[in-house]
Amino acid sequence: MHSNLPSAAFKYQQQQQSHQHMEHNLAHVQNSNSSGPLTGTHQHAFSAVGNPGNTFNGQPHTGNGAPAQPPPLHWQEQLQLCQQTRSNGSPHHHARSPAHRPGQSVSGAKTKKEEEEEKKRAKGNFPRQDWLALDFSGQGLRAVSNALFKYTFLDKLYINHNKLTKLPSAIGRLKLLTHLDASSNNLVDLPVELGMLTNLRQLLLFDNQITSIPPELGTLYQLEMMGIEGNPIADPLKQIMMKEGTRALITYLRENCPAAVPPTARDWVVLNDGDKPSGKEEDRFTVLCYNILCDKYATQTMYGYTASWALNWEYRKDLILQELQSHNADIVCLQEVATDNFEEVFSPALAYHEYKGVFWPKSRAKIMSDSEKKNVDGCATFFKTTKYTLIDKQVIDFSSSAIAREDMKKTADIYNRVMPKDNIAVVTFLENKLTGYRVIIANVHITWDPAFKDVKLVQTAMLMEELGKISEKFARTHPSTRTPAGETPPPTVKYAEGTQIPLIICGDFNSTPDSGVYELLARGQVHSEHDDLAGRTYGNFTKDGMSHPFSLKSSYANVGELSFTNYTPGFSGVIDYVWYSTNSLQVSGLLGEVDDRYMERVAGFPNVHFPSDHIALLAEFQVKPQKVKPAKPPPPDFGNSSNNNNSRDRK
Repeated sequence: MHSNLPSAAFKYQQQQQSHQHMEHNLAHVQNSNSSGPLTGTHQHAFSAVGNPGNTFNGQPHTGNGAPAQPPPLHWQEQLQLCQQTRSNGSPHHHARSPAHRPGQSVSGAKTKKEEEEEKKRAKGNFPRQDWLALDFSGQGLRAVSNALFKYTFLDKLYINHNKLTKLPSAIGRLKLLTHLDASSNNLVDLPVELGMLTNLRQLLLFDNQITSIPPELGTLYQLEMMGIEGNPIADPLKQIMMKEGTRALITYLRENCPAAVPPTARDWVVLNDGDKPSGKEEDRFTVLCYNILCDKYATQTMYGYTASWALNWEYRKDLILQELQSHNADIVCLQEVATDNFEEVFSPALAYHEYKGVFWPKSRAKIMSDSEKKNVDGCATFFKTTKYTLIDKQVIDFSSSAIAREDMKKTADIYNRVMPKDNIAVVTFLENKLTGYRVIIANVHITWDPAFKDVKLVQTAMLMEELGKISEKFARTHPSTRTPAGETPPPTVKYAEGTQIPLIICGDFNSTPDSGVYELLARGQVHSEHDDLAGRTYGNFTKDGMSHPFSLKSSYANVGELSFTNYTPGFSGVIDYVWYSTNSLQVSGLLGEVDDRYMERVAGFPNVHFPSDHIALLAEFQVKPQKVKPAKPPPPDFGNSSNNNNSRDRK
């Protein structure tokens, strides 16, 4: 990525800095027994909830004798929880508490469930012990072993009432934690890796020596309670917490978090030169595939761990354009491009770099007004006009394709599950101006919902079925006659059948490598009872299975699929691909992984350096020379067969 942030970043940070100055002017909260600010001792204002002498702002009474305003409810809750935590100092308090043992009777009498388990044990049937919480409270621990953080399945960790002076950075591996209690230790600071724990709802840090909260904790967008009472927290963080609560503090941290050190550039992986087919340098080309995250989807609700200014389209579009221009690919396939952004942003910006684009919005746009269509996203394919001529372009509308099939018209699953999805694929047919070779580019965005694996597979099957028809049509298409005046027309390259034409299929398939979608593309077929179909009925697809005639391979499968192409707190995995026809193309280079060390402190994308929740894929291909079938030799000449027969008859 880029080491220098766009000017938009500094603009937004300056706005946030002015907001910081306003927060510094908030009044200090003082101890009711002292005129000084809160200190690091474990006895602070409101530490004894219910005592009338303890009032908000340290003023028990107003000047005219009236009682002062009580603290806000969120701060009262903070103090109550603090008092409760202080009383939980006995060893393994949480593990021993009946409240943390579902099904156990408080009176000590055995429940029905416990009686059943005892009977099973008596017979030698030991039930599986599923546990998600660890309680090390009250053990006098001075350090925590890194081995603890291998238990990445934990959702609760209690290390309160010990003698810990620091939390290991490895704690960032426990990404499923919802509750973390590190109260009553000797912590002075917090590791920034706590910001990786985006599932946290409760983070209790009562009674330590913490003076500041790392701004990286601003990613904890689901946090409901941060317990800080009993710490010498400095202003303005203390003031925000007391006056506005945990959510306000997290927002403040997130919006004012300084930009992290950018990652090192992604490596360019060169495949074994010895495996490269002989061919012309002009027949080598690069393809970039990128789901750029449509502006209307980039909301604080969806991406609460990202600063609002980093989600802003004006900021993100600059990063996207910088990345596209830096890679300078011959062919660029983008998904989630809003109609107005294609027309007003990408087309004019990329035209300066000799690109021309083909775009179709999702099928819902067909029933919308012109003003509404502007916000509909779709797929955009750009190509270098200095290298390629556009021969043809088509759109595949999966909803329309499904209803047009005779075998599916009476299928309820088609109407209820496939037709409501408005996904599309944009197909372009390009011809190389120098060498005459042609290439079919299919740019697709498959439906996203994990509950619709069957629809993902059906859409992919329809994509391959339509590409089979389109490729046969393109094989019969005459060479381009649109050579500009003064230029030499390219050589004529003929294709006997559609499967001989170089084919690229790329996009966001919303399907992992263990899916039916991946299996269909890689193996060329899936059986009619595939698990992803879940017993649903889709005409011939679920009667005869699904297949296609192409020999395809994921370009990254040559070195092993990437660790991820989509990265959020809730999901990290590979769902984007660049597929190619192995009979006509070979991969010669790939854009590699994102910096591992950088990722150790990144809760999710988008962020200040990555403008989308997806990353760009980039592959270089070499066109293989067409195999020329040797002409059949003429049949052997044994002379006149009739004469030979006559001679045999005379014998």
